[in-house]
Amino acid sequence: MAKKKDPQAATVPAPGPRSAKPMRRPGGPGMGMGMAEKSKDFTGSAKRLMHRLSPHRSTLIVIIALTVASVALNVIGPKVLGKAVDKIYSGAVGATMPHGATKAQVVQSLRDQGHGTLADMVNKMDVVPGVGIDFGALGRILLVVLCLYLVAGLFQLIQARLLNRVVQDTMNTLRKDVEAKINNVPLRYLDGQPRGELLSRVTNDIDNIGQSMQQSMSQLLVNGLTVIGVIVMMLTISWWLTLVAMIAIPVVMLVTSQVMKRSQKLFVAQWGHTGALNAQIEETFTGHDLVKVFGRQHEVGAAFDKTNESLTTVSWRAQFVSGLVMPVMMFVGNLQYVVVCVLGGLQVANGSMSLGNVTAFVQYSRQFTQPLTQLASMVNLMQSGVASAERVFEVLDAPEQSPDEHAVLRPTHGAVEFDRVNFGYAPDQPLIEDLSMHVEPGQTVAIVGPTGAGKTTLVNLIMRFYELDSGRILIDGQDITTVSRQDLRSRIGMVLQDAWLFHGTIRDNIAYGRLDATEDEILAAAKATFVDRFVRSLPDGYDTVIDEEGSGVSVGERQLITIARAFLADPAMLILDEATSSVDTRTEVMLQEAMAALRSDRTSFVIAHRLSTIRDADTILVMEDGHIVEQGDHDELLAARGAYYRLYMSQFEGAMTEVDPNALPAAP
Repeated sequence: MAKKKDPQAATVPAPGPRSAKPMRRPGGPGMGMGMAEKSKDFTGSAKRLMHRLSPHRSTLIVIIALTVASVALNVIGPKVLGKAVDKIYSGAVGATMPHGATKAQVVQSLRDQGHGTLADMVNKMDVVPGVGIDFGALGRILLVVLCLYLVAGLFQLIQARLLNRVVQDTMNTLRKDVEAKINNVPLRYLDGQPRGELLSRVTNDIDNIGQSMQQSMSQLLVNGLTVIGVIVMMLTISWWLTLVAMIAIPVVMLVTSQVMKRSQKLFVAQWGHTGALNAQIEETFTGHDLVKVFGRQHEVGAAFDKTNESLTTVSWRAQFVSGLVMPVMMFVGNLQYVVVCVLGGLQVANGSMSLGNVTAFVQYSRQFTQPLTQLASMVNLMQSGVASAERVFEVLDAPEQSPDEHAVLRPTHGAVEFDRVNFGYAPDQPLIEDLSMHVEPGQTVAIVGPTGAGKTTLVNLIMRFYELDSGRILIDGQDITTVSRQDLRSRIGMVLQDAWLFHGTIRDNIAYGRLDATEDEILAAAKATFVDRFVRSLPDGYDTVIDEEGSGVSVGERQLITIARAFLADPAMLILDEATSSVDTRTEVMLQEAMAALRSDRTSFVIAHRLSTIRDADTILVMEDGHIVEQGDHDELLAARGAYYRLYMSQFEGAMTEVDPNALPAAP
């Protein structure tokens, strides 16, 4: 046995990148369609989303102040510009009047000629007979307008940059919270979530939330304040014309409320179908080799087309319903514009309003309907964003694993005891029932049985990937629920069925078992597990870069690297899950030699379907339906001619020259 290292050396490090995918129960979760469902609480979800902005309260105050200032300057602009129109019109009219006459004389002359309406209009104008347009005054007015719009634009630019920073920081925090949550939920929760669906919530939905917040917050502030400011300015010009213009408000509210009722459900369905499609694509890409080997491209393509068609249909419906707002609002806005122009023109004609005020009012009416239309369209954007937020909040609200203790295991010798253990993935579907057994330190325990018997579940329970329904698991007499998961897992080495390698060099992948290992210790582990043999044939040796899937090295070589990782960690206990199930015979021989040395004086749990690999185990547990139906060594179980005998014979049925059933010991 290799010399013991620091007992705290983490074979399954935490926190940090996951060093291994937890072993999943057979027949894990399959694909699931994202079902359309109505928003549970739009207002509550929106408030919860807004609450996440609270750390940026001071910045938001600055953003609101800049928005108010920008809107105020933009709203004042048409009023000032109306004065420029009055200057131009008054100058043009004054130029047509006799030079030297007074305005009173001109007005009286018009009345005498029977033009009373025209006389009233001229009387209310700032006109000087015989004097044309005052270009100096006109230039000053236009300069003021230019300055107003320039400063307003500058404020908008600053506000947009600040808001972008707030939203991106909030989304960054949300991603971190979701990542932390995923690392802290029970494994049975992840079992029920297709990976592509969960990935869609972490990426697509959060991105959609950010985009929705970025656009809707800015537009809500700007357009909301613009509506208020425009109403105030219109009231200063004509209160009754303002009432006419405000007829658009109830129309907007009616259309928006009807669209909201229908669009939210569709947007939730759209993002649910998006997650389902992502899950299906992820599953197909992961198993693309098998798809081609078994010629299932047509079936996979048909399944993709069906899911894609569902997404297309619900997306079309969502966009169609939400798109009804804009045409209605444009029609209402144009109708209002016509009414205001006609009534305003009549007011100018009878001298009740100046042309400049009517011009300003027409601009305000446009500014009034435009933000109303944009506010209505923002409702659709917010519906989509809140639908995504609810999907993300479902992850954040998932039940967490039981609180972790801070105690550590006493020096570990490797005695393991299962005391009346009961466990099931679903409350009404028990898998392991009333299981009790005792394993002595240093023993090698092989676990065999048909698929679904509970073999992998058994070792998952030792690692506390799942919590027991009842009973206890003790290591050296200490209940594993009384110690921290990190410390427990640091004492257990694991070689998984799927050889997990991260993107990095072979040296880094081996050293992941113990990050403080020296170069000599890494090389020693590589030599002990035969990794050194194939690494030296690679051009870059231990600096060869591989990715998560281990491209560039064979399946057997990947398996050897994971075993070298466990060897370097030098744990007190060892779990091997199908460690040699995917390698050739020559590599299997090397693995068996390396694992024999690694298992020496260590408590080891070995899960294998190839019974030839566990003949030398101290104890073989035969499991069926979560129960240990037989227990003993290889010879004892063959002699018993029970479940193990049947498994053994089924594997060697084609090689009866090696195993003569008549030569086997008779059952007692």
